Amino acid sequence: MIEHLRELRKRLIISIIAVSIGAVVGYIVYPSILTFLMHPLCVTNGADNCGLYVTGPFDGFAIRLKVAAISGLFFASPIVLWQFWRFIAPGLRSKERRYGLAFVLSSLVLFGLGAMVAYLVFPHALHFFESAAGAHVHAIYTPQNYLNFLMLLMIAFGISFLFPLVLVVLELLGAVSPTALRKRRRYAWLGIIVVVAVFIPSNDPYSLTAMTVPLLVFYELAILVGRILLRPGSKTVRQEA
Repeated sequence: MIEHLRELRKRLIISIIAVSIGAVVGYIVYPSILTFLMHPLCVTNGADNCGLYVTGPFDGFAIRLKVAAISGLFFASPIVLWQFWRFIAPGLRSKERRYGLAFVLSSLVLFGLGAMVAYLVFPHALHFFESAAGAHVHAIYTPQNYLNFLMLLMIAFGISFLFPLVLVVLELLGAVSPTALRKRRRYAWLGIIVVVAVFIPSNDPYSLTAMTVPLLVFYELAILVGRILLRPGSKTVRQEA
């Protein structure tokens, strides 16, 4: 028990150091990060009208610290996930270690893909909301409300893109079968559409489409992957037997 606690402390210390270093890097390159995050706003309103406005003397420094902290988590995420993996791997069997590592790497890739899709669709969402107010209404954004909305949308897309990975894991665990998923396709598609419409942070048609269509495709891909992994004679089935 003491050895496990020592190992956990070691992994946590390494992770905290990695996040701290990433935050320092984020603080230094903050102008470039902010330019990247403001690109959707500049695409929507033009280069001459894409500023963010603060209402207090401390707000500018506070938003730099916030962006640095988020950047630290982003930059250090591979190291943090690796430390998590190194902590749990010794207690797993060889097959579980192989699947676990694939799960961690796939999670990172799918979350990043979802966040990038949100970033690309964000200018269209902004244009939709601004145009809905009419030509005589002009939006003025503070760093807090603009960046919070963008980050929330990117996180929501990132989490939603983990959906096929969850389905594949459930298939491997025997909780569901590819055949059952295929037979319930129509109900699953309807459920996906309803859940996206209810829980997406932005209800504009562009974000709804950009999230719904990939999830429907991912559902079909999860069925295909499950059939390949669980087909008779596959390596997965032989090892489980």
